[in-house]
Amino acid sequence: MWRAFLPLKTTAWWPFAILLVTSVGFQEILRVFFWMGYKKLEDILDAFADRVSKPRLYLTDKMQIALAGGLGHGVAHAVFFCLSLLTPAFGKATFYVERCSSMPFFLVSAIICLAFVTIHTFSMVIAFNGYAEGNKSDQIFVPAVHLIAASMTLINFASGGCMVGIPLIYFMAILTLLHCGRLVWRRLTETRSRPVVS
Repeated sequence: MWRAFLPLKTTAWWPFAILLVTSVGFQEILRVFFWMGYKKLEDILDAFADRVSKPRLYLTDKMQIALAGGLGHGVAHAVFFCLSLLTPAFGKATFYVERCSSMPFFLVSAIICLAFVTIHTFSMVIAFNGYAEGNKSDQIFVPAVHLIAASMTLINFASGGCMVGIPLIYFMAILTLLHCGRLVWRRLTETRSRPVVS
């Protein structure tokens, strides 16, 4: 079944799967290292705040840092994604691909790129919260969504596949956004309901 979505008319589909799993796995391992570095920085900032009698980082501060880190990941992904498009961009007119002749190639690429920026931005908040709370479901949710969304890009290799693949990728982006919103709402509600210790 998957052979219909691959650009080659041979049975050698496994290199694409290996490349996809490897790149997603590498990014997710880097996300864990990024969180570990952030935790060390958070400890340094909290120790400094204690020394100067200032408040420690609030939950909203931590979430904003995670959101900024996720946006940085998303923008870096977009930059590297778009670097590969420079060569066909130097033509005299817009560029269409035979497999998706109903939409310009650069428009399809930009739409997919925006979906992945959204996924990466809000996945970082989910992942940071999952690591901090030890919540395994959030820790698994992030790489699973990333891998599923990346796998859905293979649908673009089928004839007219972009008309199916793009909505599916955006479904994953909306799912990530909703999960993040629910998580943030829950954490902020819990924080407000706790009594203030003076």
